[in-house]
Amino acid sequence: MHYVKSKGILSKNNGMNLYRGCSHGCIYCDSRSDVYGMGHEFEDIEVKENALELLKKELKRRPKAMIGTGAMTDPYIPLENHLKYVRKTLELIHDYGFGFTCITKSDLILRDLDLLKRINEKTKAVVQMTLTTADDDLCSVLEPNVCTTSRRVEVLKTLDREGIPTVVWLCPILPYINDTEENINSIIDYCIESNVKGIFCHGMGLTLRKGNREYFYSKLDEHFPGLKDRYIQEFGDSYSLPSPNDKHLMKLFRTRTRENGILNNFNEIFRYLHEFPQSSYQTKLI
Repeated sequence: MHYVKSKGILSKNNGMNLYRGCSHGCIYCDSRSDVYGMGHEFEDIEVKENALELLKKELKRRPKAMIGTGAMTDPYIPLENHLKYVRKTLELIHDYGFGFTCITKSDLILRDLDLLKRINEKTKAVVQMTLTTADDDLCSVLEPNVCTTSRRVEVLKTLDREGIPTVVWLCPILPYINDTEENINSIIDYCIESNVKGIFCHGMGLTLRKGNREYFYSKLDEHFPGLKDRYIQEFGDSYSLPSPNDKHLMKLFRTRTRENGILNNFNEIFRYLHEFPQSSYQTKLI
């Protein structure tokens, strides 16, 4: 871990990253890619020590909107246990009358359930959870340093009981690893049980580029001997690696989500996540 002073905290679309780098160890993580110019070891978490000060200034001057986090780094990495940057961020978001959404794989988010409920009562809070495999043993290989799928489903169900809407990211689907009908059906079953609002799935496959490709292939050698050679033979250096079962599994995905009233269109889900409830009670802090 190391600290840096940041010049800004919110993007023009109100997205933020309190940390850079991650310790979840997901073998497929795109954020390892060289294109992002991390400039430090991925597991050496960069902490924006002035993030809260910057955020407070931004919330004072920006129009009310949804504040999002988690696109590049899961906000609920183990460091958050004692730094509590996310929790302090949620306090500011609540106090200034903004909404909140985040993407995570961690059950640590339940620590902040009280604040999520307070934000949701006042404006809107949506939790986005990533699910890749219904098999907990496989999950522990693909995402070794974070809670298992079954635990994430428990979190989704808890959030639903407490009135917090949820969205699931069903990705990535790795060719010859978790690209099965059984896996997709099981995850959709979990989503139905948890009453999720929508499921993001941009195709059955994954993306690789310099930086994350090398790490991913090293993990294939470690856990799936021989599979790296098959990937190289079939996909070469392609950015997009679609599953050979893509068409069948996407048809299954669309059919089952439609039949169960779950949003499955990217634009519709993004619109829902970014839509700020204009009629909500808003406060102004002096």
